[in-house]
Parts: sequence; C-alpha cells; structure tokens
Amino acid sequence: VQLVESGGGLVQPGGSLRLSCAASGFTFSAYTMSWHRQAPGKERELVALIGTYDRSTYYADSMKGRFTISRDNAKKTVYLQMSMLEPEDTAVYYCNARFGGSHDFWGQGTQVTVSS
Repeated sequence: VQLVESGGGLVQPGGSLRLSCAASGFTFSAYTMSWHRQAPGKERELVALIGTYDRSTYYADSMKGRFTISRDNAKKTVYLQMSMLEPEDTAVYYCNARFGGSHDFWGQGTQVTVSS
C-alpha cells in the first residue's frame, strides 16, 4: 500500500496550490479518502473528506469555500485544491485512505508554507 502526496511548496498569502495523492496497492474506489494537516505544535486535524461512489464531501469549517477535494478513481488519485491561502494554513498535509475500521493508510505528507 502506498499513498504519495505531491504539490506542496511555498506560496504567498492569497495564493493557490493543488495537492495530489497517488494511491496504489489497494482498491482505491472503495476507500473514503481525506486530507489532514498538522501545523508545528498542533494536533493533526481533518481538512476535507470525500466518499466513495457518491463522492459526498465534508470540509472543516475554516476550509469551506476555499478548499475543494476531488478524486479520480481511474487514476487512483485524490486532490485538494486550495485557494485564498493564509499563513495559518501552513502545515504538513497528509493523505488518508480508510475502509471500515481496520484499513487505515497514511501518506508521508507534503509541506505547505504560506508566507510573503
């Protein structure tokens, strides 16, 4: 099983980034996919989640209207489009795949830094 995040980097306040998470080694379409983030000194928090076949989505309140999660089951990839980025969005962003209560996979994370 592998989850490989990419697309992080340094961006100015108000800018945009698109994160990608490429999955392999499991039945991607059957897994709920989500993005989480962890800032220095803080706990990891859920950013956004997308369901399987109905692709229902959930966003943490502070991300609503700024972030969009999507998935491409054919490419086994989940995306996080981030816009209107703020310094408070600086964190390591992690991709997660979950199926039931016992299948829970994490990527290695990608750093996002919002700074002028």
